[in-house]
Amino acid sequence: MKKLFGYDWRISIQFGLTVFVQIFMAYMVRNSSWTELLILTYVVSGTLNHSLSVGLHEISHNLAFGPHRPLANRLLGYFSNLPMGVPAFVTFKKYHRDHHKYLAVEKYDPDLPTRFEAKLFSSSFGKIIYVGLLPLLYSVRPIIMMPKQIDKNEVINAILQISFNIIIYLTLGFNSLFYLIIGTLLGLGFHPISGHFIAEHYVFIKGFETYSYYGPLNLITFNVGYHNEHHDFPNIPCYRLPEVFI
Repeated sequence: MKKLFGYDWRISIQFGLTVFVQIFMAYMVRNSSWTELLILTYVVSGTLNHSLSVGLHEISHNLAFGPHRPLANRLLGYFSNLPMGVPAFVTFKKYHRDHHKYLAVEKYDPDLPTRFEAKLFSSSFGKIIYVGLLPLLYSVRPIIMMPKQIDKNEVINAILQISFNIIIYLTLGFNSLFYLIIGTLLGLGFHPISGHFIAEHYVFIKGFETYSYYGPLNLITFNVGYHNEHHDFPNIPCYRLPEVFI
């Protein structure tokens, strides 16, 4: 199994292509009607920005260029974060370590919904609202439950992101910025590709905290569906996770 450990620079190619497509699409929608803009934002931007967000998970484990090249991994994270419109990479990396260290431990696992959330969204309608609010809850929960000091890399992440957003707005206009930012909110919320959020860690069988998905969506989500495998072997890059079975 140790032969699969390491890193895989090829994910940087997938990042580069996705970022390029998103910038190209932002250019294409600059003069779109509201109907066209909403459809493309949900279908295209929602899917691709979700893909980028999951890819940031790979970089948070230094699986692009290895732990001995932290700057290269960090630069790729900053770059890949840009089309999402929201500075998320560094903060996610900081709290994601706790998710692995304290999996399913209440008040310590940032991915675990709080008891307040469980009560507030316990109804069928509430669960629908909860799924729509996933990007907000996922972002705010760890900051409230386990606040950590902001570091310089988070500041850099924010400055780069805000600068990129301003450039998009000034050069392409409101439609393009809407396409990118709202695409992130929709893609990480009530969107088909977001099903893995529920599938990965929500307890369906008592005693089992993690589940895997082996379907075709793994092709655009950096094999995040291989979640049992990832938690067992977090040092295996995404493209090699299917080999765990071989």
